[in-house]
Amino acid sequence: MRTLISTAFISLDGVMEAPGGEPGYRNSGWTFKDMEFLPEAYELKGREQAEATAMLLGRASYEAFSPVWPDMEDFAEYRAMPKYVLSTTLTQDDLVTNWGETTILRSLDDIAALKETEGGAIIIHGSAAMNRSLSDAGLIDRYHLLVFPLLLGAGKRLFSDTDKDTQKLKLVEHEAYANGIQKNVFDVIR
Repeated sequence: MRTLISTAFISLDGVMEAPGGEPGYRNSGWTFKDMEFLPEAYELKGREQAEATAMLLGRASYEAFSPVWPDMEDFAEYRAMPKYVLSTTLTQDDLVTNWGETTILRSLDDIAALKETEGGAIIIHGSAAMNRSLSDAGLIDRYHLLVFPLLLGAGKRLFSDTDKDTQKLKLVEHEAYANGIQKNVFDVIR
């Protein structure tokens, strides 16, 4: 079974919306505004590209990343990697042609079936609504979180507020950096 990894920049109060400057959110770009850049705090991001064998995105994240990421050297390893997009509305004609093989999945059942295939880890970037649904369905196996020392208040959150049974996590890697960012890697306990 393939490992499904959710990776996110997240504020201390759980917000993951618009970390890189995406329009429409009042605190857009919060990961770099007034934040000292320390390369070591982002080592996990490079490792993810080297270790993942596929990428999974929700429709909105795909539409935000696909016009930009294919040409960015920071994300070069993702170019040839197979991509999967969860969407009930996208068609093949909506997909970009310069970002490698992309498959549209229509349901959480399709994602569960993908996890049963041969291959390595599948990484999820962004995709707030999809992350919450996958977590509630018990499909996420690991979280890679870079937690920023900020309270953003309103905004899209990584974790669901669904009333559900406790989901236990095991901290398998952590580090704190001089700029206040904390790396937390959790495996989901089943």
